[in-house]
Amino acid sequence: MLPTRFQLVQASVRLAAAMAILATLTGCQAMVGNPSTAQVRVVDASPDAPSIDLYQDSDGIAYNLGFGAISSYVPTVPGTYTISAATAGTHQVLSFVKPTLAAAGQYTILIGDTAGNLQQLTLKDQNQPAPAGETSLRFLDEATRSGPVDVYLVPSGHALVTVNPLLTNVSFGANTGYQNIPSGTYSLVVLPVGANPASTAAASYTGAKVTYPGTAARTLIFIDQPLASMPGIQVITADDYDNPA
Repeated sequence: MLPTRFQLVQASVRLAAAMAILATLTGCQAMVGNPSTAQVRVVDASPDAPSIDLYQDSDGIAYNLGFGAISSYVPTVPGTYTISAATAGTHQVLSFVKPTLAAAGQYTILIGDTAGNLQQLTLKDQNQPAPAGETSLRFLDEATRSGPVDVYLVPSGHALVTVNPLLTNVSFGANTGYQNIPSGTYSLVVLPVGANPASTAAASYTGAKVTYPGTAARTLIFIDQPLASMPGIQVITADDYDNPA
């Protein structure tokens, strides 16, 4: 069915309004300068759910997201909405939540667990700087096939055996909240809970060196390997805040 002239005008008005909002934003940290707007992004951490479309009431906010995808932040008017996940290309609702999005708030809609028990959570993200010289890191465990783990951040030039775990006994569904660490370059290593750090042979995950800048905020999400036959986990990282300078 072809759109009517009234529908085309409505679409043009919505597009102009969205462009006006986007013009005032310069990334995640722009919320500080635009306190009348909320921002929402979506993370698909379900290993076997179909690709999904996300709707805020009847308006689409993300389309055809697959496993491990992180959408960009979408500006929206503050308020209470029904945010639903549907099979991509359809309106078959798989899960929904009804969050209240506050002015100046920054949110992640997390789609997790297996398709048969799909979970949808609304998380409040940090959109303010970490203390000077530090980085704020939040860990979310959405790996359905691994057991509890210990989390290490190994500074550049150090060995795993010389480092104490940053977090212990992190299990599926955990949200650690933001942890402030000295900014710098680290390798992330994830071991089964209680495993001997003298060797990384049994590590669930060993990452490359990553530099975490001062005052930044990041969310690191543990998810399953793409194939059930592959051991261990993989990690995806979402940028929550970066210094505008």
